[in-house]
Order: sequence, then C-alpha cells, then structure tokens
Amino acid sequence: MTRVAQRSQISPDDYLAWEREQTARHEYFRGEVFAMAGGSMRHNALCSNVIAALGNALRGRGCVVLTSDQRVGARQGDRYVYPDVSVVCGEVRVEPGTKDVLANPTILIEVLSSSTEQYDRGLKWDGYQRIESLTDYVLVSQAEPHIEHFRNDRGGTWLYRSAGPGERIALSNDVALDVDAIFAGVMALPGD
Repeated sequence: MTRVAQRSQISPDDYLAWEREQTARHEYFRGEVFAMAGGSMRHNALCSNVIAALGNALRGRGCVVLTSDQRVGARQGDRYVYPDVSVVCGEVRVEPGTKDVLANPTILIEVLSSSTEQYDRGLKWDGYQRIESLTDYVLVSQAEPHIEHFRNDRGGTWLYRSAGPGERIALSNDVALDVDAIFAGVMALPGD
C-alpha cells in the first residue's frame, strides 16, 4: 500500500476523531497523517491466506485474528498504524480513552510492496519493537514466495529467520506459517 502525506501537525486526539469519520484509512506519525492506498490483488490474496492460516491454527486457543482495518497504537499519541494482519492472544486491550485502538497485539504481519517495503522495515518496524506485547513480526514478500520472521526472545533481542518454498516459519505461540500454503495460487495474480 502506498503512503501519501495528507495533513500535517494535528494532535493525536484530533487525528483519532477525524480518522473515525473517514472512509479511507490514514496512519499517524508525530503530528502527520498519511493516506493509505489499497493493495494489489496479490497483496490482498496473501493477506487473506495469512488470515485463513492463522484463524485455523489459532481456533480455540484464545486468540483473535484481525484484518487491516484494525488500528494499532504503536506508541500512544505518537504513532497509529494499520498492519495488514494483527493477532491478539489473551485479553484484548484498547488504548485508554478509546474503543478502537488495539494496544496489545501479539503478532503483526505486513505484506511488502515496492512502495511500503522501506517503511515496513524501517519506521514502522521501529515503532512495532516498542510494543511490549509483541512476540512476532512477519514480513511477506509479494515478489517471490518468501517470508521473513522477527521473534522476540523476551530478553530484548529480536531473532531473525527467513523461509522460502517448502519451508515453514514457527511463531512464538507454536503456530507455523507454511510458505507454500500462503503463496498457493497467488503469484499468478497482478502484484504491487
């Protein structure tokens, strides 16, 4: 998805009030608002496959899988984002004073595109690392069957692993993402 600066120097409270009235999604970072453009068919299919895989694997385990419409507070009052997929295991908590800003994601997943890859690996990832509840950050390529995984060892270190065709990524909650299943039938669709 493409990010385009739309408004600047707005307070977090004004952003949240304004954003709740919008038909399109916008991310917020230190007073600036960025419009989020829609994804390609390949992007959407990859998100759908990840959501289906996680939903099936986590059923009955006290976890909730959320779509890209879920706003996440990466830092209260500093950064609000819309990950492609969010997972909460255990009690769902929202940011104080809100009903719609997820405060405790366990797993966050981004499907990379040429326009967002640098952001997803840079500023967005920097904000995600500050979320205490986060155990796993997953990056899914659109260019090839490839998944990258950052896992919090709970000692302050993020461990990295990548997987390609025929491989799986094991998340902290003992759920695995199978690369072949996530990419099944997807690469024929228009991407980026």
